[in-house]
Order: sequence, then C-alpha cells, then structure tokens
Amino acid sequence: MAKTRVYELARELDIDSKLVLEAAREAGAEVKTASSGLDEAMVATVKEALGVTTSPDESAPEVETPAASAPETVNEPAEEPAAVPAPVEAPEATEDEDEDEDEDDLALVSLAADATPADLADALDVEAGEVVAALIGMGMPVGMTAPIPADAIDGLGEKFNALIEVEEAPEPEPVPVVRRERPSGSQPRPPVITVMGHVDHGKTTLLDQIRSTSVVEDEHGGITQHIGAYQVTLGDDLFTFLDTPGHEAFTALRARGADVTDIVILVVAADDGIMPQTAEAISHSKAAGVPMIVAVNKMDVPGADPYSVRAQLTEYEVVTEELGGEVPSVEVSALKGEGIEQLLEVVGLVAELEELTGEPKGPAKGVVIEARLDKGLGPVATVIVQEGTLKQSDALLSGAISGRVRAMRDHNGDIVKSAGPSTPVLVQGWGDVPSAGDTFEVTKNERVARKAAEAEAMRLKTEGQVIPTARERLAQLLDQLRTADEAELAIIVKADAQGSLEAIRESISKISREGGKITLAHGAVGGITENDVSLAEVTESVVVGFNVRPDAPARKAAERVGVEVRTYNIIYELLDEIEQMLVGRLAPDQLEVVLGSAEVREIFKTPRAGNIAGSYITEGVVQRGAKARLLRDGIVIHDGTVGSLRRFKDDVREVAAGFECGIGLDGYNDVKVGDVIELYEIQEVART
Repeated sequence: MAKTRVYELARELDIDSKLVLEAAREAGAEVKTASSGLDEAMVATVKEALGVTTSPDESAPEVETPAASAPETVNEPAEEPAAVPAPVEAPEATEDEDEDEDEDDLALVSLAADATPADLADALDVEAGEVVAALIGMGMPVGMTAPIPADAIDGLGEKFNALIEVEEAPEPEPVPVVRRERPSGSQPRPPVITVMGHVDHGKTTLLDQIRSTSVVEDEHGGITQHIGAYQVTLGDDLFTFLDTPGHEAFTALRARGADVTDIVILVVAADDGIMPQTAEAISHSKAAGVPMIVAVNKMDVPGADPYSVRAQLTEYEVVTEELGGEVPSVEVSALKGEGIEQLLEVVGLVAELEELTGEPKGPAKGVVIEARLDKGLGPVATVIVQEGTLKQSDALLSGAISGRVRAMRDHNGDIVKSAGPSTPVLVQGWGDVPSAGDTFEVTKNERVARKAAEAEAMRLKTEGQVIPTARERLAQLLDQLRTADEAELAIIVKADAQGSLEAIRESISKISREGGKITLAHGAVGGITENDVSLAEVTESVVVGFNVRPDAPARKAAERVGVEVRTYNIIYELLDEIEQMLVGRLAPDQLEVVLGSAEVREIFKTPRAGNIAGSYITEGVVQRGAKARLLRDGIVIHDGTVGSLRRFKDDVREVAAGFECGIGLDGYNDVKVGDVIELYEIQEVART
C-alpha cells in the first residue's frame, strides 16, 4: 500500500512540514525526516491531532471503523509487533528439533530487537557485506546500520545456519521536540548548496540542467556570466548553488575557515556506483558536518541500478531513507532533465528542517568565493553575503585588501543595488585581488577599511606568515596525545590495494587506550594526492600510506600547510607507529628526504643493462647509486637503487631538474612509460 510522505501531507494541509513531523512523532510514528512515509491510519491520526476534520467517506477507508472510535484503534496495529515480535517464536519452535541437528555446526545468536546487519555479522563472525547481500537476495535492500526486518530473521538463519533469537523490544520513549530559537530580527534565507561526486557522474550536467530549467531568461536574452555561484527558483523557493562543483573547491574554502555550504548534493551514477572520488566527497562532506542529499543520476542509462547504489553507500555509513536511514535520495536523469524539480523540492525540505536564517539588517559580512584581475573591470571578486545587506558604495575589508563597492552584478550580468543573506554577487572596486576563502566585512568608511587593511598587511609581514612545519605540528599533536585526558588521533589511510586497506582499517579499529581514540577521516586505494592533504589540513589528520607515495603536488602542499605524511611498506610497522602516536611516544630515529623525481617518457632496451628508462627530471636531482622507488599511479612497484645514469652516450653521476637522461634500475626491468622514479635518502635523526 502506497504511503504518504510527510511533506506531501504538509502540502495537502497547507502547513509547515515540521508541524506534521512533530505530530507524527507524538503519535508514535517512527519518522525521521520530511521524506518519511506515513500509512493511511497514521495520516488519519495526524490529521486529527492537528485538528483537521475529514468527511466520513474520506476517513472510512483509513480507519475502517466509525470516526468516533478512530483514535482508540489507530495505534493498535503498531503496538502488536513491538509486544510480540514474530521472530522470537522461530527459535522456540525449532528447539524440539535441535537434537536432530549437529549442534557444533549450528550457531546460537541472540539479537536486540533493533539489531542491524552489522550487529548480526559481528555475532556470526562474518563480513557485514555478506549479510547485506543476503538481505538484497531476499528482496530486502537494508543498509548496514538499519534495523533488520522481522520477517527476514528466519531466512537469515537458514542462510547462515544459525538459530537467531530476537529480544523483545522495549517500550519506545517519546522523542522530545527541540525547537530552535530564531535570533531576533533574523529571517529565513536561501540554502547554499555544493554539488559533489566522481568525475563523469554528471555533476556539471546536473548544474547546467538546474540552471536552464529554473532560471528565467530576461529581455536581453539571459546573457549569463560565470561568477562562481548562481541562484535558481522553484515556486516560491530560492536556492544558491556554488558553481565550483567538486570537493576540491569545497575543502579549499573550509581550509581557510569559510564554512559556506549548507547542503551537499552527492551525485552517484546509477550504472557506475561508488567510485574513488565519490568516497572522497563523502569523507569531505562528513568532515564538514553538512546535511547530504544523494542524487542517483543517469537513470536513463541501460544497466542503471539505484538499489545497488544505495546498498554500496551503506559501506561508507551513508544510509538513505529507503534503507531506514536519514539521508534523502532522489533518482534523476541530468541529461534528460528528469527528477530535477523533485530534487530541488527535497533540497527545500532539508533547508526547511535546518531552519536556515540570516540577519538582513546591518553591515554585510560574508565570504569571498572567487577573485581575479579583470582587464576591463580591475580586481573583481564573487562574494556570498552571510549576514547583513551589501550595498553600492559600501566600504570593504577582506584581510589585507580594502575597497569600495563601485558596482555589483548577479550571475546574469545585471547590475544590482543590494544583496542580502545567501546572495552571490560579483563586486567591483577592490584595491587589489582578495583571496578566495577569506571573509569580508563592511566598515564605517573607506579610511577605516584602508587603515585596517594596512595593519593586517603589517602583521602578516612582521610574522612572515610563519606556518609550523609538519614535524612541529606532529610534535604538538604528540604532546596533546601524551598529556590530554581525552585525546583523539585523526588519520587518513591510502593503500595499494583494497585488501591492504581493509586489513589496516580492521587493525586500526582495535587500537585504543583509556581516554584516547582513533578516527579514520578517510580511507581509499591509490597514491596520496593533494586532495588528501587538503582534507588532512581541515580535519587535522596525519596521512598514512601503505605501499603508496605522495605525488609532487601533494608533497609540496603538505610542506606548505604543515601536514604530516608518513609512508610504510610493512603493515606491522604502520600499526606500531600509529599505536605509538596514540600514546604520544613516537620518536623516529630516521628521516626520509626526497632528492628528486623523474618521469619515464620512453623505454630503451639494451643487451647488457636491460631496459633503460628515458626520463625527464621534474624536480631535484637524480644520482647514480641513490635509493629509488618506481611509482605507477602513486603505488610503489619497486624499491631499489639507480644502477646506471647516462646523458646521451656518457655515464654521469648526477642529473638536475629540467634535463633528460637514461636511468637504469639495478636488477629491475619492468619499467613502463608514465611511471615515476622517486629518488630518496635516509637520514639519521638524533634523539632529544
């Protein structure tokens, strides 16, 4: 029987979804969001609780009793399963036959009434994915953290050769409704949304479709201008989208302290499922604590399987509403424009429950999204106003840059006179190009703004913008871990293979100490990238790699922002050092220093020396006899030494960056075009 969603009932009654949600919870319905479903009996109960009267013809099919007795009978069906859970009787009925079975092969398992597939997997000592797969095979796509349906217990028992006893569910306690107090003078504002997902999963197409279907062209033909953000409307609702799709821009803003995004839309292709960048986007979104909506895209493509996508998401602790979780999901086709309005409707519902507000009165404050030097307009910057209203002629201050609003344009290129909370505008009139991610504010006048900017510039010059090195940051972290009563060690793990990653995840989860815990901010297969460093900067994590290496941009970024990157080729050494870090006792005796790197561009076969890698030195130097790693897509393929080094026909001892050379790895020939040869040395570190 089809259910009515909370927001659909709210629309029917012409009231806020929050009121319907509260009434449903008070009536005993297990609803979590405005997208949760209500059966006919609960709809009738909610209507009565809200004082909505219905005709006898309308109420009869809902309660199947006279209207006067409806309240007493509506809740009875919901209480019976809780009082007498069906699965409890299954083990009792089979105990008499237990003598005919081999007790050594039959597992006896006791589960709580709200047990999840992960709980059952722990009890049976199997992988949680096996339990989820078994449920999907039974036609019940349940996520790892969602309750197991009562009618699935017997089938799971047969599947895993177990007697599963389910404990009686306790009486549910009423869920208190917490009302958020709105600050005096604040008003609802549009949500600011960022779209994330794997490359080729349709992020840009989705943004283009949203813009083309929602932006009304004006008289001059709708001439648009890329300013890094834009607004769209659906009915009476207004939405602000950051037109910088991808978690790279999202995290770059957060790394500078700019928490701009209110909601994240995670785009996942229905025919492709979870891919590496999808997992990264999930980690970045979780680190920000931002509400997420899943857009299952490419529903028009043959082989589209939205159920598999939702099941895969549970492995990353993203449980959609269809699987009993709290994350809304919408099936769309960005290419054909299908499901776009429904997606925006869900965005509006999430924003409504978040109760996003802004104070439109007073001087404006906000964040710089993009900035550049325009040949015709001079320094320009796209800003999003967060508080107050930005007006023409306002004096501006952003870091060490001051200015005055000479003109403001929206994404259509139209001149606007003012911009309130959540509004993106392109601002002209800066004295220089401000930095993306910096905050801005309106000051009393230009003189005040200019003096404040000069003082900030002097401070930065005096301090030299000193950033602690990775080793200094690590020393500070170890000191905190050693002395704090409640300490947390956040790590990002990158590995050469899925098997290695899972083994490390499992082993790390077992490392603990009193008053200390380890948090896995992100884990994935592949080399260490600049994105990993950005996430580590935001989450204050240590990056750990197993049989993988950081590429040059990642290594330089880590040096620039002071992120510790540690790599290993033996798992027990990795785990031992993490355990030492957790107790604050890590004191390495050796330090690895990268001497240089070379990109393999051609392979030469020689009868004596074997394969020679025709290489271009991209940084540092290559030395004959130096330690060398061969990297393929960031993964360590070989670790050895440089056996030969030639420039043209001459043997040489060293080649510097910017030159070509032939490199022969001692005793190793499996070199391919595109590989990277990394040269390094190990230096002894004196203990202090």
